[in-house]
Amino acid sequence: MEVTITQRRENPLLGRTEVLFMILHEGSGTPQRVEIRKALAAAVGAQGGLVILDWARSDFGRTATRGYAKVYKEKDRAIEVETRPILVRNGLREAAKKAEAAPAPAAAPPPAKKEAAKPEAPKRESPAPKAEPAKKEAPKPEAKKEEAPAKGEKKEAPSPKKEPGAKEKKPAGKKEGK
Repeated sequence: MEVTITQRRENPLLGRTEVLFMILHEGSGTPQRVEIRKALAAAVGAQGGLVILDWARSDFGRTATRGYAKVYKEKDRAIEVETRPILVRNGLREAAKKAEAAPAPAAAPPPAKKEAAKPEAPKRESPAPKAEPAKKEAPKPEAKKEEAPAKGEKKEAPSPKKEPGAKEKKPAGKKEGK
């Protein structure tokens, strides 16, 4: 496994060195995160420093892996700056378990939030069903009743009624202006 540092940048504000790298790994698959961190520590010369591997990606069909890592001088500074998932991935913290988190809230209930005193609206009860007045039915206009055709007779299709303002479709061959 051959490590090449492609870019190196000192970041004194955060107390770290940021490194872009490329690893050639012919004859084997993509190396594990632990192996990459050890190889980077040797290449950068971080003796006592802490290497945090942020990401490493291999392209399909190639035997090279590109990546980004941060080398901290102090472990406390790394824990202070880095996010929890990155620290878990690099072995500096353990993953939070849901089983451990459940008993803690049961032991001490959270304090109630104090809100500004607001006058509470009186609770409304559901209204009693009212007796509906009898509806007057409007007289129905008498419509022509069509007689059902006898067996063997064909019923004529009613002619389509034209709505006012509706445009009439013209055959494709007859266009306006031609």
